[in-house]
Amino acid sequence: IYAAFAEGWSDPAGTETRRRNLATEGIWLGRLVASLMPDEPEALGLLALMLFAEARRVARRNAAGDYVPLAEQELALWDGALIDEAETLLRRAAAKGVVGRYQLEAAVQSAHTTRRLTGRTDWVAIRHLYDALSVIAASPVISINRAVAIAEADGAAAGLSALDELGDDKRLHDYQPYWAARAGLLARLGKTREAAAAYDRAIGLERDPAVRRFLQERRAGLGRAEAD
Repeated sequence: IYAAFAEGWSDPAGTETRRRNLATEGIWLGRLVASLMPDEPEALGLLALMLFAEARRVARRNAAGDYVPLAEQELALWDGALIDEAETLLRRAAAKGVVGRYQLEAAVQSAHTTRRLTGRTDWVAIRHLYDALSVIAASPVISINRAVAIAEADGAAAGLSALDELGDDKRLHDYQPYWAARAGLLARLGKTREAAAAYDRAIGLERDPAVRRFLQERRAGLGRAEAD
């Protein structure tokens, strides 16, 4: 169910026939499973995770169709009703006393959405959640997101160090998010040449035109910063 949802969610404009409606179908199936298994915390956690993500769909592209990263999204565009429903599901899951992957991933999204209320993101909490995820569901995606959370909580150097620890994982050699995260941290540390090379690698691996343009703009910004 989550794989189907993720495939549809990666096409926010709904322009690809193959992916169209997959996110909607995923949520429908998630609701069905949660209704059939109301005492299964991971069923509730999965549905909460999908709803948190779906709540931000409109904010992921601007009027021109350009990609907008999470930190820069317009909070007014987030769907408050879906977020509130997801929060309720997550609390119900937590009350069962059995923690699992989907609940932790949903909790990460919950921590991000608190920015609506506080104006800031609790990166320390997010880092702790990724620490827990690393124990029960280790994956390159989780490791990269954990490194980003470390960078936000403890500084870019600490985040880059966490990414460096993943350098021997061959699965990351052709994985765009790894190179994009690395490029961003190198840029923050003023390592312009290394950042440019990492951006070039990320741009070459990205298939989404909107995300590719976003990475190209960040890459071009390195040259402007150096000139300044």
